[in-house]
Amino acid sequence: MHDLRKKIFESGKTVSRKARSRQQSAQASPASSRAASRAASRQASEEEDSSDYEYNESIASSVINSEDGDDLGLTPSAEILHSRIVDLLDQKRDGAQDREEKLTAYTELIRHHPSAEEIDGQMNELIPLLLKTIRGRRTPQGVLWALRALMLTILTTGDESIHDRVYPTLKSLSQDTNYDDDDELVKVATIKAMGISTMCGGGSATAAEELLEFLIEIIESDGHIVEAGDNGPVVATALKTWGFVASGLDDLEEQSSQALEAFTEQLESSDVDVQVAAGSNIALLMEAAREYEEETGESWNLRFDQDGLLRRLNALTRESSKAISKRDRRQLHSSFNSIVTSLEHGKGPGYSTARRFSSNPHTGGNRTDFNDDYQEYGYRQKFRIQNISITIDSWSLSARLEMLKSVLGGGLASHYMNNPVVKDLLSGAKTEYVSSPPRDKISASKLASKSGHGKKAVKGVSD
Repeated sequence: MHDLRKKIFESGKTVSRKARSRQQSAQASPASSRAASRAASRQASEEEDSSDYEYNESIASSVINSEDGDDLGLTPSAEILHSRIVDLLDQKRDGAQDREEKLTAYTELIRHHPSAEEIDGQMNELIPLLLKTIRGRRTPQGVLWALRALMLTILTTGDESIHDRVYPTLKSLSQDTNYDDDDELVKVATIKAMGISTMCGGGSATAAEELLEFLIEIIESDGHIVEAGDNGPVVATALKTWGFVASGLDDLEEQSSQALEAFTEQLESSDVDVQVAAGSNIALLMEAAREYEEETGESWNLRFDQDGLLRRLNALTRESSKAISKRDRRQLHSSFNSIVTSLEHGKGPGYSTARRFSSNPHTGGNRTDFNDDYQEYGYRQKFRIQNISITIDSWSLSARLEMLKSVLGGGLASHYMNNPVVKDLLSGAKTEYVSSPPRDKISASKLASKSGHGKKAVKGVSD
């Protein structure tokens, strides 16, 4: 089967070149068995809440508490989307501003109201138009919106034929020398689009491995290979896209040594986003190596200074440089505490080793009755869509979620509920249904807060 996304979720993960040759020559255990075991291990991790409050707040603001929250679950009529596409395809007398507005209208519609059926019928005209806009490069803003439209189209349809049609153009654009530093958003969007195309548009395992190699070149060169030297957002995007694509491969051993060295070097970056993305990829690699050994009994030939790496990671949990803002320091400390815990305890992101009583002494009996029966809090990273709570218990799942958040923004909830492509990408997550307070109670509490009612009296002051 050609489509990488389908391989990932029908048989666990794709099989790398090295793994394929090993299977053919050594009569190893079938890939389907290993993949099934991996899929099971992805789903076996239990209970998570979130100790990363900034993570939860970003999810809440971009997904749950969106102003469009009441409409996210509604699919627009075929007539509305059809008219948008027809309008977009008719550009005979359009100026640059008109084309940008049409791209924006189309993109924002399918961001919040995914509907693959209507788009499928127009793909033979839609994709060439988007590629023509990208190649034309009349304005950076026009190219940016065309890239966003392309990513949303791929995520909405999951069309298996897209990757081979769009990837050469994206690769060429990523290395374009015509853009200056003010147009870094184009470079960032192009790198993301390459990852989305590979994972969701019909990219093969070989295509994924080739993209990982290209992304490592960007990371090792600090962006110089794509004419974005020392550009933090570009390098951070290359790191995040590497994690996203790597989450779909069965065996990362072939890339592991070079990748680990590149990520370790980026821990010294002056850009916090680069440092966090590099640390997350290190954790993802270690997770993949650990799972591979558990499933096959074989260890990766991964040579590195483990003690030195842990010392550097621990140092970042206490980073106190005044050159870093308070917000960035909090992000750095929280992220690397999670990474260190993951490496030391063999857990996924956001795992808390803090302990609590496994039973509640307030429901009867006294504390001695419970014989010091403690359990760890465990996974604490969750995000919520409507009444569904989704637990993040692996670095692979975290990498996919971060990419989806960056592309879909406030449309993530609607795509999760209505788009099989996005649902598949997060299919390994543990989910549970939770109750929500009635909307009228929420409104009443907000009203009371604004009017001053419901505030706690200050101790020692009476009316």
